[in-house]
Amino acid sequence: MLTAAPRTRAQLADALRRKKVPDEVSERVLSRFTDVGLIDDEAFAQAWVQSRHRGRGLGKRALAAELRRRGVADETVNEAVQSLGPEEEERTARELIARKLAATRGLDTAKRTRRLVGVLARKGYPPGLAYRVVREALEEDGANDVPEGEWDLE
Repeated sequence: MLTAAPRTRAQLADALRRKKVPDEVSERVLSRFTDVGLIDDEAFAQAWVQSRHRGRGLGKRALAAELRRRGVADETVNEAVQSLGPEEEERTARELIARKLAATRGLDTAKRTRRLVGVLARKGYPPGLAYRVVREALEEDGANDVPEGEWDLE
């Protein structure tokens, strides 16, 4: 499994359990792999955050959920997603919306708003950031009926 792609300790432990390797043997093997650097959940988490944020545009919430599903400890998850700065997360959100904006032209502003905010929500961006980025993008795109008051969620 390690030759195909980096894995977390939990993923390897699950694989060994499925192969019916005794727990004490599994623990010794995994400890040795950790000692020699073949397993490093912290490095895995950092690389995962950078790769999935750049490649798929995922926000912190989605990245954290993916890492937790792979068995990475909460503390390690939190450290990894915090390495993604707010400016970088906002820049990526703006890039995502810029790519999707043209596809919503011709729709009324409320529908455009729902669709664009939905894109960011599914990618794990916080509501306040999503609404602000979408509002600004719609205003720049010439929408003149963008509501102001209901957007202030941060």
